Amino acid sequence: MEKSRRENSTAYLYAGLAILLWSTVSTAFKISLRSLTPSQLLLGASFVSLCVFFCVGLLQKKIALILKSSRQDLLRSAVLGLLNPFLYYSVLLEAYNCLPAQEAQALNYIWAVMLALLSIPILGQKFSWRDFSGVLISFCGAVVIATRGKPFSLHFEEPMGVSLALASTLIWALFWLFNVRDKRDQVVKLFWIFAFGFIYVLIFVLIKGEIKILKPTAWLGAIYVGIFEMGITFLFWLLALQKADVTARIANLIFLTPFLSLIIIHFILREKITVSTVCGLVLIIGGILWQQTSSLSPKATK
Repeated sequence: MEKSRRENSTAYLYAGLAILLWSTVSTAFKISLRSLTPSQLLLGASFVSLCVFFCVGLLQKKIALILKSSRQDLLRSAVLGLLNPFLYYSVLLEAYNCLPAQEAQALNYIWAVMLALLSIPILGQKFSWRDFSGVLISFCGAVVIATRGKPFSLHFEEPMGVSLALASTLIWALFWLFNVRDKRDQVVKLFWIFAFGFIYVLIFVLIKGEIKILKPTAWLGAIYVGIFEMGITFLFWLLALQKADVTARIANLIFLTPFLSLIIIHFILREKITVSTVCGLVLIIGGILWQQTSSLSPKATK
């Protein structure tokens, strides 16, 4: 009993750390994009993440396990690395470049809705009326945010940014569905995914001609994002889920993140948080939670 309580307390500690760190990332994106292009930011961050997973593998004595990866495992990692970090963050960071941070981060939570929709053709899941109503509520929230409080006008203030933000949720949902079937050790898997992802990003940046010598301070944001968005925070979250007595209680805590993020965005970036963003976010999260009571309930991972 005592051991169970300690493990549950540890689970909440890891979950709290992950939520707190992830809630700072939207602000870090916007600050970093003041001095770096989206591709440059992704290049630096993915390299730092790769180093993080290598160091974790070293500490956990898993380097031999990493090197023993089969050709099939490497091929799987190559595909997953293409989806994330390369495609997902390339699209998401471009969305942040176009939109206010509050809108980009709120729209990003549509990924859970995309996950439910893609589960139908990929996993053969059935879609109930409860699922349908939850999806509809969440998409109504996205429309409220995208139209900045004028949903019936269907006039999108930043159509490109909104399209990119929604496209990123589709990519993340695809990555999640394929990744969840991969039963390899998490550290080994993440190391190879980010190794291939970094190669893709490097090639992309070279093609764009964006390899430049910048001030060291310009890369601080990339280091922060690499450690706390793509790197160690994800491991904190996995540890929280593993140690929890009831996984669902921990998993649903992730929906505190966007609301904490809005507070940080307001005080650090000085963005005025609009009523439409808050209302839209409440609808998105509300639709997801309503849908989670059905058979398609996805376990939130970010």
